[in-house]
Amino acid sequence: MVDALRPFRHPALFYRGDTEYLDGVIPFLLEGLDRGEPAAVAVPGRNLLLIEKALEDRATEVRLIDMQRAGRNPGAILPSVLHAFAGEHDGPVRIVGEPIWAGRTDSEYPACVEHEALINNAFAGRDLAILCPYDVGELLPAVLADAERTHPELWGLAGPFTSSRFDPDGVRADFTLPLEPPPGAVERGFDLGQLASLRGFAEIWAARHGLRRPRRDDFALAIAELTTNSVLYGGGTGVLRLWAEPSQVVGEVSDDGTIAEPLAGRIPPGAATLGGRGLLLVNRLADLVRTYWVPGRTTTRIHFTR
Repeated sequence: MVDALRPFRHPALFYRGDTEYLDGVIPFLLEGLDRGEPAAVAVPGRNLLLIEKALEDRATEVRLIDMQRAGRNPGAILPSVLHAFAGEHDGPVRIVGEPIWAGRTDSEYPACVEHEALINNAFAGRDLAILCPYDVGELLPAVLADAERTHPELWGLAGPFTSSRFDPDGVRADFTLPLEPPPGAVERGFDLGQLASLRGFAEIWAARHGLRRPRRDDFALAIAELTTNSVLYGGGTGVLRLWAEPSQVVGEVSDDGTIAEPLAGRIPPGAATLGGRGLLLVNRLADLVRTYWVPGRTTTRIHFTR
């Protein structure tokens, strides 16, 4: 699998403290800039400032992106950050991407791991390098172990070495197991005949549970896209569930379909391709998207912060 990725590189940088962070990131960026390679940095705000300051006058040559904003939904990082930047350039590209930090919630973390695993599928064979820093002083050992499974190469004080635990497909399977909705969720089955009413139903429900415009409109649109996908590609029927959490409203759509393409909703389809944009739109609208499946059953869950 590692050889199949070449010339693509996706190392994890294990660092402790600002000095080790910059010692790993800055040479990686400068080496690319000296070769004329376009470079982008998408990391949490504090680290973004560290890098910008350390680059000094060369910071203007790098696209700087606050990952806490651009990557609030891990499912949006591939299409809206990595693919968006890499797609602007034909030749070699360098990116520093830090999607996992100590402030991530337990709900967000599985989506982050899935994102890290899917990077390997998305860019295999492309002349591209994506360096992903991991703070060993702040993150749990289990998080670092997952990084070893999603990155074919590891960087640390001992230098770069190949990860013997690299298994992106296995780690994705571990983090995409079905979850039960909470007791008391509003549940509504649907088929083509009920499809037109679901968007309005979701909008009214969200308004009653404190989601304001324009996010309420986004929530209703995301529900409409998911339920339409169920009718078109998920066997013609589905089940919509809605519930409220302390700071979020959550919607979930289940159907009898199977998502055969793991990058669905992560990579924009070609201009001549019909369809394939619904899940992409959902990822760009929601604060968190999780997809769970077993053969013949797929559930997509969306979170919107109130």
